[in-house]
Amino acid sequence: MAQQKSQTNFFDPKNNPFLDPKNNPFLDPSKNPFLTAEVGKLFGGYQGPEMKDLMDSQRKNFEALAAANKTAVEGFQAVFTRQGEILKQVMDEANAMLQSMNASGGKPDAAAAQNIDHVKDALEQSVSNMRELSEMVSKSQQEAFDILNGRMTEILEELKDAVDQPAPKK
Repeated sequence: MAQQKSQTNFFDPKNNPFLDPKNNPFLDPSKNPFLTAEVGKLFGGYQGPEMKDLMDSQRKNFEALAAANKTAVEGFQAVFTRQGEILKQVMDEANAMLQSMNASGGKPDAAAAQNIDHVKDALEQSVSNMRELSEMVSKSQQEAFDILNGRMTEILEELKDAVDQPAPKK
């Protein structure tokens, strides 16, 4: 059988000199006020928030995050739908251009001029489509950001209200 090694407990001050208050002033109660009963005086009777208030705040945070995610997903779905529509439109136009090229007969000059016009129109439409998609994505992101930004403003107001409340008298 394999021999088991004895494991050293590094959380025991005998095995770890950093956990010995003689070597580490942060662990010496005479030098660290947070290790004594005096720490309560540092907070001056600050009353922590109620659990119900914390739960309500977290619920609002999750609702804002869910609304922002929903807005972002709906925006991306709209972009994907529009991309599909653009692709269908481009394919229909390409098919129509190919049919018109076949119908033009054998006149290369007339077909070349017509092809240049088609390419020009296609480039203009592509730029317009890219701009439209970019604006859709930007709008969706801005709406999601506005939801989260609104919630952050509410959180700061809640914090301000909690700090402004006087501590209860004992």
